[in-house]
Amino acid sequence: MAAYLLGVVLFFLGIAVTIALHEWGHFITARIFGMKVRRFFIGFGPTVFAKRRGETVYGLKAIPVGGFCDIAGMTAQDELDPEDLPRAMYLKPWWQRIIVLSGGVIMNLIVGFLVLYGVAVSSGIPNPDVDTTATVDTVQCVPETQISATELSSCVGSGPAGDAGIEHGDKILAVNGQEMASFTAIRDAILELPGETATLTIEREGTLFDVDLQVASVTRLASDGSEITVGAVGMSSLPPTDVYKKYGPIEGVGATARFTGDMISATWDGLKAFPAKIPGVVASIFGAERDVESPMSVVGASRIGGEFVERSMWDMFMMMLASLNFFLALFNLVPLPPLDGGHIAVVIYEKIRDFFRKLRGKPAGGPADYTKLMPVTVAVAALLMTVGGLVIVADVVNPIRLFG
Repeated sequence: MAAYLLGVVLFFLGIAVTIALHEWGHFITARIFGMKVRRFFIGFGPTVFAKRRGETVYGLKAIPVGGFCDIAGMTAQDELDPEDLPRAMYLKPWWQRIIVLSGGVIMNLIVGFLVLYGVAVSSGIPNPDVDTTATVDTVQCVPETQISATELSSCVGSGPAGDAGIEHGDKILAVNGQEMASFTAIRDAILELPGETATLTIEREGTLFDVDLQVASVTRLASDGSEITVGAVGMSSLPPTDVYKKYGPIEGVGATARFTGDMISATWDGLKAFPAKIPGVVASIFGAERDVESPMSVVGASRIGGEFVERSMWDMFMMMLASLNFFLALFNLVPLPPLDGGHIAVVIYEKIRDFFRKLRGKPAGGPADYTKLMPVTVAVAALLMTVGGLVIVADVVNPIRLFG
């Protein structure tokens, strides 16, 4: 229990540091371009601590699940002291504004990469070059019937695969000329061929050849308990080796970059699927089974972090923290206010608008009026808070359980 609680606390702190670094990305780029940062706070709600250093007030608020970097003149509607006007963000070149608005995203990508690099050189990351070709482990007889969910009838012999001469270590590339990407795909193909002859393309010690075997016709129990007739050949798969690989300091850079790209792609796919998973989250609050791939809040993520530490799975702990950084980066690029992507979209809109105004011989149109975006900003903020609240409730009453 102590290890679990330690993991929960550490992951929560990791989230807080991630948020702080995101805001620091905005802070440091704003300072580089001469903008004035008035406040730099971690968290929301009542102020716990605040101290002015130079021109910036630094502080911590009671709920450390967010943060903000208050840059003077972020919009033309901000109230400004006259002496701060020359340093107002909205008066800076468009490319500087985009860099500052992207600073948090860039920082999260850098942090995620560095975390993965640390894992790659210490314990290892998934090997992108691992051979996942379907490989035979054992061949055995095929029971004719299924008695219960956990029991099959007895059998003798070597089974269709063994009779056909298939051996341990054989790689199965195709079934009836159809390429197979995994052992699961082979199983599914064989299930559809009861009593038929199947041609398997085999690779053995670098030599390719075809093997014809008679698929056994057997009965198995469907999910509803009824008997169905399927095909079986009697062989098991050999798990791939070197699934995880530890890298040296130099080669680890390229391997980490490659794995980072894979994780960002997976995170993007998850972000696109996010809206469709919300109904399932709501249903789980009322007792429905919780999808292990459903969205998690700070509460749920910290709990999973605790489970990883409890089992000394520090590499998984760190990879989940990296994944969080990538999610935060991509989520903030969504082009809706009040997210960073929404502000970036406004800057791009201004640039495109002024381009066409110039073509018509007109002067630049000036800063965008953010008051017109206020209804969208309020609606998006309300939606994010509502969804966030629902996910937190689900993580409390029906949390995701990776280990039962």
